[in-house]
Amino acid sequence: MKDFLNAPDTLKIIREALTEDIGTGDHTSLATIPEKAMGSMKCLIKESGILAGVDFAGKVFQELDPTVHFEKCIEDGTSVNPGDIAFRVKGRVQALLSAERLALNAMQRMSGIASTTRKAVEAMKGTSCILLDTRKTTPLVRHLEKWAVTIGGGQNHRFGLYDMILIKDNHIDFSGGIIQAIQAAERYQLDKGYHLPVEIEARTIEEVLEILAYGKVNRILLDNMSVEMMQECVNLIGGRFETEASGNITLENIRAKAASGVNYISSGALTHSVKSLDISLKFEAAH
Repeated sequence: MKDFLNAPDTLKIIREALTEDIGTGDHTSLATIPEKAMGSMKCLIKESGILAGVDFAGKVFQELDPTVHFEKCIEDGTSVNPGDIAFRVKGRVQALLSAERLALNAMQRMSGIASTTRKAVEAMKGTSCILLDTRKTTPLVRHLEKWAVTIGGGQNHRFGLYDMILIKDNHIDFSGGIIQAIQAAERYQLDKGYHLPVEIEARTIEEVLEILAYGKVNRILLDNMSVEMMQECVNLIGGRFETEASGNITLENIRAKAASGVNYISSGALTHSVKSLDISLKFEAAH
């Protein structure tokens, strides 16, 4: 599994987000809190769900002030309920308050994604199908959102346009057809010396048959198909290629689609329309 915590993108996001938020200074904290004042805060869970982003929050505080003491109380991926304490942090109060919003914003968003992902994974339990995310992510923080998907029990699809050739409907239409698109991808990889996996979208049974007749792909994406049509396509493919279902995936229909025999289900809803989990950071008296 990708080491999200120690990946360069994690530190890059933290530094750029702190710069965006603090700017010329956290003037409220600088004005109201003595420079050397020390204090403690606790991260309070206010809604049930799956916790994600605790390790990221720890890095936020450490990046802003390495002298801050961060005590993790609950691991990422754990089910939480109102009243639970995710972590405690102690140190210079100015630093705690300046880091608060970035830590919370990330945790709330990541926990919402992890919670949504876990529900979908649970709905698919008992099938061999694997749940994937998509590129329908928030620009510049895709790293965090895909991290949250893995915490929730899903897996990552391609990270960007650079790590797979995924021929979708527009590529097919602009290329002049399925065979033309596959052949163009073959020529491109040969010319560039690439060996990227190739996936191609099919919208109908006829398109699946066309792909099967030509071959030379790794995976077929069954797009916006009914469960019945999907099942027929899976039977036609017969294990020759990996299969992936996408389009109109909901908690209500995901199990039936997973049970059709597809290898993967990808869902943009895991990241593009989730509700953040309610989490806050509160003053804690010395004890």
